[in-house]
Amino acid sequence: MADTNKEAVVEESRGNRKVRQGIVVSNKMEKTVVVKIERRVQHPIYGKVVLRTKKFKAHDIIGCDEGDRVEIMETRPISRDKCWRVTQILEKVK
Repeated sequence: MADTNKEAVVEESRGNRKVRQGIVVSNKMEKTVVVKIERRVQHPIYGKVVLRTKKFKAHDIIGCDEGDRVEIMETRPISRDKCWRVTQILEKVK
């Protein structure tokens, strides 16, 4: 009973982690995928909506394929480039 309360307190104090959705661009590395995230931003002067893309390296133990739509979550640094992990596959490529 005491262990359950302790775990609940740890999860509450951890805080919110960033969660993003994107498309797997590469899965050539072992246990790592490259995820492309696109966001639409309004240009500060002209007002036109511009597409901004960024690539993240994420730790993958699920086994994603290129083209899959995945959800990634921020985590502690796993390597020099990796501080995200794949939490779930939202849509598999056919």
